[in-house]
Amino acid sequence: MSILEMNAGVIEEFRANGGVCTGWLDGAPVMLLTMTGAKSGRELCSPLVYSTDGDDVIIIASKGGAPEHPNWYHNLVANPQVTVEVGTDKYEATAHLTGEDERARLFAAQAAQMDNFNDYEKSATEHGRVIPVFRLVRN
Repeated sequence: MSILEMNAGVIEEFRANGGVCTGWLDGAPVMLLTMTGAKSGRELCSPLVYSTDGDDVIIIASKGGAPEHPNWYHNLVANPQVTVEVGTDKYEATAHLTGEDERARLFAAQAAQMDNFNDYEKSATEHGRVIPVFRLVRN
């Protein structure tokens, strides 16, 4: 199964169940991020795990610790106006790439909740990559 097929299944389940996902995402905080493709200009949707900071949603461009950023990172840098779906709440937001100090604080907070992010950071660091963190601010 391709990542696109897997994501399509997660998106369908998320929307059918009011933001609740089962299987490997059971119990995980999952949100949907709809954005505009940096190259294609098409509307794209990605399911992502998230944390919060105040009223803002925090997402981490870890790509499982891969040497390169996920495609959605480039989309948000090029087109920061997005649609966020958390549970049954759907709203427009602006994606803000965080600076160094804020990035470190928000990454640590999410890694404290989801330990696998510590492994992602270690792997990315071995590849010379700092994992970006975005703050999604409701418009």
